Amino acid sequence: MSIWLTQHLNALRLALRRLGAMPLNTLLSLLSIGVALALPAGGQMLLANALQLAGTTSTAPQISLFMANAADRRAANEIENRLRRYGGVKQVQFMAREDTLARMKSGQGLREVIDALPTNPFPDAFVITAADDRPEAMEGLAAEFRRWPKVEHVQLDSAWVRRLDALLKLGRTAVILLGVLLGAGLIAITFTTIRMQVLTSRAEIEVSQLLGATDGFIRRPFLYFGALLGLGGGVFAWVLVGAAALWLRTPLGDLVRLYDLTLVIQPLGTLDSALLLAFAASLGWLGALLSLRQHLRQP
Repeated sequence: MSIWLTQHLNALRLALRRLGAMPLNTLLSLLSIGVALALPAGGQMLLANALQLAGTTSTAPQISLFMANAADRRAANEIENRLRRYGGVKQVQFMAREDTLARMKSGQGLREVIDALPTNPFPDAFVITAADDRPEAMEGLAAEFRRWPKVEHVQLDSAWVRRLDALLKLGRTAVILLGVLLGAGLIAITFTTIRMQVLTSRAEIEVSQLLGATDGFIRRPFLYFGALLGLGGGVFAWVLVGAAALWLRTPLGDLVRLYDLTLVIQPLGTLDSALLLAFAASLGWLGALLSLRQHLRQP
């Protein structure tokens, strides 16, 4: 075994012993870090489930294209073929004017009014699902369709699309902001804990320096201590978020069923879990490094 690996293993063992030497303080620190990290991690979990729910609903943004009343079926077929070949179109649904007339006549109190009209007032129409549902892309498609011949009107609920996009952006921004603020809190917790460790081990550090120990040799156990403290807090946060997901699964499922939707809330995925643990360990290491730079050389 190489000397480098042996030194790191010894530093890791020393960090574990220091964590175990003060079980109550360690537990409270891990709980504080876990609660701080659970808030942005829980927000990310809820945002991911909200995106999943939005993707499964039938309220996806669509474009409605109405033909001119004077346009015959041949013109409608040409527009349909053109839509199906268009690159930005994912799905096209044709609504014949005769079907629209029959459906309106079936409505209560409308048959007499419609029968009094000399001709069918409803045009052929298409309901278009775009491949890219971003507001800018949808508006670009609608503007292109308005220039086509025999097209009377193109309707896009751009306000609804923009509201949905703004809500999702707000959710992502809130999660990032919460993660940054509470990450700073994690660094502060680790900073204070490492400072106490340095003060407690002051005599041991001074003896090591007199014997010729390098700064890297002295810092290494404290850096491992900070990384392990952050990693343990990340595990606590992961457990808290998973427990919250299980606890919320039934009431949220009952709520969305009232709106004829289906949602089974899922905990953090593998990638999000790995990022959470890596983020926690990195912040713990950073807090330890900042604390060592300030306190290790102080008399």
